[in-house]
Amino acid sequence: MLDLDLSAQIASIRATFQDIREVVDLDGLRAEIADLSAQAGVPDLWDDTEKAQEITSALSHRQSELARIVAIEQQLDDLEVLVELANAEGDEDSAAEARTELADLQKQIGNLEVQTLLNGEYDPLPAVVTIRAGAGGVDAADFADMLFRMYLRWAEQHKYKATVLDTSYAEEAGIKSATFEIDAPYAFGTLSVEAGTHRLVRMSPFNSAGKRQTSFAAVEVVPLMAETEEVDIPDNDIRVDVFRSSGPGGQSVNTTDSAVRITHLPTGIVVSCQNEKSQIQNRAAAMRVLKSRLLLVQREQENAKKKELAGNITASWGDQMRSYVLAPYQMVKDLRTDFEVNNPQNVFDGDLDGFIAAGIRWRKQPVDN
Repeated sequence: MLDLDLSAQIASIRATFQDIREVVDLDGLRAEIADLSAQAGVPDLWDDTEKAQEITSALSHRQSELARIVAIEQQLDDLEVLVELANAEGDEDSAAEARTELADLQKQIGNLEVQTLLNGEYDPLPAVVTIRAGAGGVDAADFADMLFRMYLRWAEQHKYKATVLDTSYAEEAGIKSATFEIDAPYAFGTLSVEAGTHRLVRMSPFNSAGKRQTSFAAVEVVPLMAETEEVDIPDNDIRVDVFRSSGPGGQSVNTTDSAVRITHLPTGIVVSCQNEKSQIQNRAAAMRVLKSRLLLVQREQENAKKKELAGNITASWGDQMRSYVLAPYQMVKDLRTDFEVNNPQNVFDGDLDGFIAAGIRWRKQPVDN
């Protein structure tokens, strides 16, 4: 007979989980789902496509949030049964499974606990992420591409919907910039801590002398606002340019000039979209991102908090928030939280949860006066 005792760890998880349940307010969440379900069931819902998408997206997000909590609660109950079974039958395989389940639950509860800290005005919204190559020439363009892939892999691992809106390829390798949308509950609140200047140190594959090279890339994260009448954009305030979508090396992706670039003349904000198949769809997607950015600027001006959310990111020496070191040693370190790992490849493959959780906790720390 085994003597597997995980009672203390399970009790600790249950206590944390109970606190999370109270913060989330499951009764309120279920009531919100019922209300959204009723709205989604209206026969003429899809007469207004934009409103219908807003309602169905909100419903899907709330249902996912509730399902996640219910699943964790069931997993906790199953773990206790598994421990009893392992002890009663002296089953080493069941004991090993119980320890694995415990570790998985601890990780899930930790992630859920972090999400309860996301209580900002924009935190529940989808996110629009833009990555730009900074100082460092070809290496910087390649680094921007590495970050682009890293965030898409992170979204894929979490089963979050990621939509690439625009990619500008560099001439030799990598990208000049890329913009994509992450549509998931609390995507902006989660990814907003990734905004800033990222720094890469490695033996450059583009340097024939094999010297160590430092390069930079900027990550900007803004919330994707719901359709709103708060931002009115007169036609004479924008310039719309239409061009042919292109891939690496300048190869044509579409055979028609369907890509759209919109420049907001008063602010100089430029938004491009070439992901959709038609010019009309690309223009609609670009306008939505532009409205989100303008609304953000409007709110920042009203609250005298310029660049609080998107930040003023220069992508050069002196303001980096995270370093990715591949030579002479292997390490990724967040310079704000001191969180670090010694396996950069896992990070570039999308293993970002530790950095994100540390960043959210760091942001919520009280500021000393």
